[in-house]
Amino acid sequence: MKKLLLLLLSLALTQTMQSQRMSSSKKAIVASVEAHKDKLIAISDSIWALAETAFEEDDSAEILASYAEKNGFRVQRGVAGMPTAFVATYGSGRPVISVLGEFDALPGISQKAQPTKSPLNEGAAGHGCGHNLFGAGSLGAAIAVKEMIESGMIKGTIKFFGTPSEEKYFGKIWMVREGLWDDVDVNVSWHPGPNTEADVQSTLALVDFKVEFYGQAAHASGDPWNGRSASDALELYTTGINYYREHVKPTVRIHYHIQDGGQVVNVVPDYSKLWVRVRDTKREGMMPVYERVMAMSEGAAIMANVDHKISLISGIYEVLVNRKGGEIMQKNLEMLGPISYTEDEIAFGKKIQEETGKPQVGLDSNIKPLEATKEHPGGGSTDVGDVSWNVPNINLSVTVAPKDTPWHSWAVVACGGMSIGHKGMVYAAKAMGMTMIDLFENPSMVEAVKDEYKERKGETVYEAIVPEGPPPIGNN
Repeated sequence: MKKLLLLLLSLALTQTMQSQRMSSSKKAIVASVEAHKDKLIAISDSIWALAETAFEEDDSAEILASYAEKNGFRVQRGVAGMPTAFVATYGSGRPVISVLGEFDALPGISQKAQPTKSPLNEGAAGHGCGHNLFGAGSLGAAIAVKEMIESGMIKGTIKFFGTPSEEKYFGKIWMVREGLWDDVDVNVSWHPGPNTEADVQSTLALVDFKVEFYGQAAHASGDPWNGRSASDALELYTTGINYYREHVKPTVRIHYHIQDGGQVVNVVPDYSKLWVRVRDTKREGMMPVYERVMAMSEGAAIMANVDHKISLISGIYEVLVNRKGGEIMQKNLEMLGPISYTEDEIAFGKKIQEETGKPQVGLDSNIKPLEATKEHPGGGSTDVGDVSWNVPNINLSVTVAPKDTPWHSWAVVACGGMSIGHKGMVYAAKAMGMTMIDLFENPSMVEAVKDEYKERKGETVYEAIVPEGPPPIGNN
């Protein structure tokens, strides 16, 4: 008990010292987030319970948009041809600073807010990437900045972008194509994670496409010679992909999902379909692999004597890192200090680690030094990359789950519906709000971030990797 009291006293003293270093503007940001905290948690929990998937986030988007409206934002719904995409704006003039919000869930990983696997609704979706926290936390930061503009303490414009379908079709691509960031000076974003840091690592570029094979049905035993099997073509194609894996660079990832391999065993199938995804750390490395894998589908079709069709779904760029922005974010993280957890929260985290076969080390919210940016990082992909090639982007990761938690899993869903996730969300709102205040109050910081963006982008001309026409609404 004595050790616990000393720890609590030390934390209180540290927080007091950190608070004393804050400017009045940053104290106002923290106070605003605290004032809205209960409502932000309620919004996050509502979106967590809804668990709506790609382009079907009708209620989730409306909850966020309505609260933005209630707090004085002008809200434009249904932007870029997507009913669940919106932009909430407050203020006028420059600088124009934006913040991203996501709110789509992942299929099939429904989970109660408990540390043992137990679906809330069997077979339903769940927020295994923490997007319920993402949208609510970002809106909290936007509201705090809006209140500063409203009070006259700062001048400029704040925008909150409600961005759907990050997990499947990458809705931000269509929003970028629509020019929605054309007037923005700097964008700020965060993502739930197992650690807290100013994120100066890139992601993987990615391209999605669908391959369909068309053959001739026949009785599998009575007259198979009259059939041309679309399933044969599919198997030949996936075999080719798997052999090709040996001959690509270590940074490349190729994966696929068979969506239709035939319906019954006694029919030579006349149709098959699979979804293919190619990634690399750089778009220029990804494109040759993409072209090769597409060409292989023609070879499979020739061998099986069937027709084939390739359809581009979408593709995204790797994140264009901005270290100047990362340095600004880093100072605010150090000012805020790490998140502290109760004994119950630590026990919750350790139980999740036990259930998922990980070392039971608990939660890590320590503020790490700003890392060197890696040339070839691992990890996943995000359509934040497309935003980052059109406007300077400052990114943040905040702890919302135990260390080494399997992502896109029930374990993240569990944490996102209880206090561990709530604490991370509130922390992210404060960190982003404080960073945006730095940008509003210091034009030289905005220019430094923009100068680095221009230098890193160089002569690259951004071209959205999406087919012509509207987003694939209703294709879930």
